[in-house]
Amino acid sequence: MLISALVTFLVVILILYLINLLPIDGRAKQIVRVIVIILGVLSLLKYIAVF
Repeated sequence: MLISALVTFLVVILILYLINLLPIDGRAKQIVRVIVIILGVLSLLKYIAVF
Protein backbone atom coordinates (compact mmCIF):
# COMPACT_ATOMS: atom_id res chain seq x y z
CA MET A 1 0.00 0.00 0.00
CA LEU A 2 2.75 2.45 0.94
CA ILE A 3 4.77 1.64 -2.17
CA SER A 4 1.72 2.19 -4.39
CA ALA A 5 1.07 5.56 -2.79
CA LEU A 6 4.72 6.53 -3.23
CA VAL A 7 4.72 5.49 -6.89
CA THR A 8 1.54 7.51 -7.46
CA PHE A 9 3.14 10.55 -5.83
CA LEU A 10 6.25 10.22 -7.98
CA VAL A 11 4.19 9.84 -11.16
CA VAL A 12 2.24 13.01 -10.32
CA ILE A 13 5.49 14.92 -9.73
CA LEU A 14 6.90 13.63 -13.04
CA ILE A 15 3.76 14.62 -14.95
CA LEU A 16 3.82 18.11 -13.40
CA TYR A 17 7.48 18.47 -14.42
CA LEU A 18 6.70 17.39 -17.99
CA ILE A 19 3.78 19.83 -18.17
CA ASN A 20 6.22 22.66 -17.38
CA LEU A 21 8.26 21.66 -20.44
CA LEU A 22 5.30 21.88 -22.82
CA PRO A 23 5.20 24.94 -25.09
CA ILE A 24 1.65 26.03 -24.21
CA ASP A 25 0.34 29.20 -22.63
CA GLY A 26 0.20 29.72 -18.88
CA ARG A 27 -3.57 29.44 -18.50
CA ALA A 28 -3.69 26.00 -20.15
CA LYS A 29 -0.73 24.81 -18.05
CA GLN A 30 -2.48 25.93 -14.89
CA ILE A 31 -5.67 24.07 -15.81
CA VAL A 32 -3.76 20.87 -16.62
CA ARG A 33 -1.77 21.16 -13.37
CA VAL A 34 -4.96 21.46 -11.33
CA ILE A 35 -6.49 18.43 -13.07
CA VAL A 36 -3.34 16.34 -12.49
CA ILE A 37 -3.16 17.35 -8.82
CA ILE A 38 -6.84 16.53 -8.24
CA LEU A 39 -6.46 13.12 -9.90
CA GLY A 40 -3.30 12.45 -7.89
CA VAL A 41 -4.97 13.34 -4.60
CA LEU A 42 -7.97 11.16 -5.41
CA SER A 43 -5.65 8.28 -6.29
CA LEU A 44 -3.69 8.70 -3.06
CA LEU A 45 -6.92 8.76 -1.06
CA LYS A 46 -7.92 5.51 -2.76
CA TYR A 47 -4.68 3.87 -1.63
CA ILE A 48 -5.12 5.16 1.91
CA ALA A 49 -8.58 3.49 1.79
CA VAL A 50 -10.67 6.61 2.24
CA PHE A 51 -12.80 5.66 -0.80
